[in-house]
Amino acid sequence: MPLNDTLARIDADLAAGRIPAARQRLRGLVSSYPDDLALRRRLAEVYRLYGEPAEAGRWMYLEHDRDAAETAAFEARHRTAVERMRALAWRGPESRAATAFAREQLAALRKRCSDELGRPVDWDALPSADETEAESGSGGVGGALAGIGCLLAVLAFLAIWVIGLVALFD
Repeated sequence: MPLNDTLARIDADLAAGRIPAARQRLRGLVSSYPDDLALRRRLAEVYRLYGEPAEAGRWMYLEHDRDAAETAAFEARHRTAVERMRALAWRGPESRAATAFAREQLAALRKRCSDELGRPVDWDALPSADETEAESGSGGVGGALAGIGCLLAVLAFLAIWVIGLVALFD
């Protein structure tokens, strides 16, 4: 469906109070047109209707007139530069951004991400969450729980072995 037809449907959805449908259509458009800042702004407006400041901040992150509280909420939800890059869903070089502010934001975020990982990163080849954890050496809570589970299994095996050995010689 052409962009203008989809935008007309979004307007009709919003006028009829079908906010989830409008949000879904806008998410699809932003996915198809990641460098269209006007679509990102409209998506932020829809998230404001939901009372979701972190999501509004996410989609307004590249705008110079963004709300500081929404930006802070977005940055609190996505603490690392890698998480923020993934959340912004930008594709292609920063030069595709329509404004100088957006280009500067994208370049600064990519540089922070490269600094965090200790290697250059690209918008089109972001490391997955698993790769990021492996590079940082932290498996998170899941890794800690898996390690504790393995330790308990080994201790249980040793306890059964010792009990069997003692029973053998009695």
